[in-house]
Amino acid sequence: MMKRLFIKVYGKVQGVGFRYYTQQKAQQLGLKGWVRNEMDGSVEIEAEGDEMPLSELISFIKKGASPHGRVDQIEVVEKEPKENEKKFTIQY
Repeated sequence: MMKRLFIKVYGKVQGVGFRYYTQQKAQQLGLKGWVRNEMDGSVEIEAEGDEMPLSELISFIKKGASPHGRVDQIEVVEKEPKENEKKFTIQY
């Protein structure tokens, strides 16, 4: 069943390749959506796909995603699937 999650990540998640590593993992898992930096130093992610790959992505993010980053807090909210995206992108 298709799900879409909004994920907000706090910690040392900017300037450490966090978006790049998140995009690579999401693409490897076959997810669609996006990742972007926010002005408050957090990273926001919207990811869509089946439940198992989404769970894998959340586990990956909780571990820090980037070898140079650190995740202090993560918030996850379920949203309505969009189903019109083709891939997982980095937004600037």
